[in-house]
Amino acid sequence: MPDNSKTKPIADRSCLPNHVGIIMDGNGRWAKKRGLPRTAGHAVGVKVFKKIVFYARDMGLKNLTVYAFSTENWKRPESEIDRIMQLLDQMIDEALDDFMNQKVRIRFIGSRERLGKRLLDKMDRVMALTEQFGDTTLYIALNYGGRQEITHAAAALARKCVEGRLSPEDITPELVGKNLYYEDFDSVDLIIRPSGEQRLSNFLLWQSAYAEFWYSDVLWPDFKPEHLERAIYDYQQRNRRFGGI
Repeated sequence: MPDNSKTKPIADRSCLPNHVGIIMDGNGRWAKKRGLPRTAGHAVGVKVFKKIVFYARDMGLKNLTVYAFSTENWKRPESEIDRIMQLLDQMIDEALDDFMNQKVRIRFIGSRERLGKRLLDKMDRVMALTEQFGDTTLYIALNYGGRQEITHAAAALARKCVEGRLSPEDITPELVGKNLYYEDFDSVDLIIRPSGEQRLSNFLLWQSAYAEFWYSDVLWPDFKPEHLERAIYDYQQRNRRFGGI
C-alpha cells in the first residue's frame, strides 16, 4: 500500500506490531538529485537510521530489523562498498555509547563471510554489551540475503540427517525456522520500504510469509518519524486473517 496521504496520524501504542522490518532504500538517488556522490546519501542515511531506531524504541516497538547491506550489494563499485563499511564501522563505535544509553539490544543477522576481522570484532563486542537489554531489539541485516539464510538452515538440517541425528521425515517448517540465523527471531508483521520501489529484494523471505507491506516514495534520507507513525497506523487498520476468514 503506497503512502499518498499528507496527514499525520498517530499509531495506537497499545497494539503495535511485534516486529517491523525496514528496507533503507534510496540513499544513492537522494544524493544524485542533489549533485552529490552516492556515498553522501549513505552518510545521511546512517543519521536517519539512528533517529528512527530511537523513535521506535520510544514508541515501545519490541523488534526492529533494518536492511543495512545485502549479499547483492557486493556488486556495487568498490569505492562505494568501502565507504559503506566505514560508515558501519563508525556506527558501531557510536552504538557503544548511544545504544547503550538507550538500552537497545543489538544483534547482527547475515553471513560473516567477506567482513573484515576488525568489523567482526566490533560487532561481537556491541552484541555482548547490549545483550542484557530486552525492551527493544534491533537486528541489523549486514551481508544478509533471505535465500542465503534459508540455504544456511537447509545445510544445517542436512548435516544433522547425514550424522544420523535427524530424519528427513521429521523436518517441519518450525524446525527450519529454528535453524535460521537466530532461533528466536520472530516473524515480521510489517515491512516498510521507502524510495518508491515495491519489492522485497531478498529481505527476510522466510520471516515475511504473512507480513503486511507499506511503501512510500520518500527516499530514506528524508524518512522521518512521522512516516514510521503513518506506516504503523496503516498497519493497524488492516484485517490480518493468516489464511482464515
